[in-house]
Amino acid sequence: MPDILISENIQGAAVDAFRSRFDVMCLPELWKSPAQLAEKIKDSRALIVRNQTQVTADLLSAAPELLVVGRAGVGLDNVDLQSAAKAGIVVTSTPDQNAISVAELVIGLMLSLARFIPAADQDAKNGNWNRNRFVGTELYGKTLGIIGAGKIGFLTARRAMAFGMKVLAYDPYLSQDNVLLSELQADLVSLDELLTRSDVVSCHLPATPQTVGLLNSACFRKMKPQAFFINTSRGTVVSEPDLLDALKNGTIAGAALDVRATEPPRAGELETLPNVILTPHIAAFTREAQDRVTRAICEDVARVLDGKPALNAVGNSVPRRLVSK
Repeated sequence: MPDILISENIQGAAVDAFRSRFDVMCLPELWKSPAQLAEKIKDSRALIVRNQTQVTADLLSAAPELLVVGRAGVGLDNVDLQSAAKAGIVVTSTPDQNAISVAELVIGLMLSLARFIPAADQDAKNGNWNRNRFVGTELYGKTLGIIGAGKIGFLTARRAMAFGMKVLAYDPYLSQDNVLLSELQADLVSLDELLTRSDVVSCHLPATPQTVGLLNSACFRKMKPQAFFINTSRGTVVSEPDLLDALKNGTIAGAALDVRATEPPRAGELETLPNVILTPHIAAFTREAQDRVTRAICEDVARVLDGKPALNAVGNSVPRRLVSK
């Protein structure tokens, strides 16, 4: 059985280099079958995943030799961190490597909403020339509200400043003295104030028990009727039925979603609305970001297998378990 099991589509030069040092098994579709995954992982010392593989307590208990779980990405909602810690397994991720790509997509979605770019493109391709139908709005002078002012939120806001936008931030884990907020000249405000004052609201929250369903009808009612909502973080932080109602009723002007509560989602009314832009969780999917993510997670997993501490560990940076090998 392999030293390293990769259960999703993770490729690149770093993975190729792995093969010269370790026994690596790459099965991009393995995440779809928990039973097969549990069988394959029995003798593996490392598991590398994206966000599809559910690293549960049952899966970890089926892997007595496992030392490290590498999450190629930021969010860790698909990894049972408590069970991993209890078992003495290192969990490592790539917290910063895809931040630029996500921030750039947010800016692209913001421009697309403000200038009706997808709709105007499709209309022109249909042989029309309806200039007056697509009168948009400038970003200059508008207010961007960042919910979750971590690295991605910071990079998004810094790029928005180049358009002449003002920045508000909501993050219960930051203080007004935070150096990054100072660089942005951003006001740290309550969530209610951010929603009320912002022309564009961009969500950058992890999926936790505290954030699931946080953005709901009460929040959307606080937003300006001409405001846009963008989510590139986790779909579960938004109540999709409440967002659908807000979009249909004109409570807000439009939304762009790169993430959904269930992925892939079933087609519904959101897919039919002209004031909605949907993308299939591609924020981090650029060549540059994926190269950085793959290289970073492979380097950290290799460090653990070589007896060194992980650089981007969540919790313990070295394994605390005895294995038979």
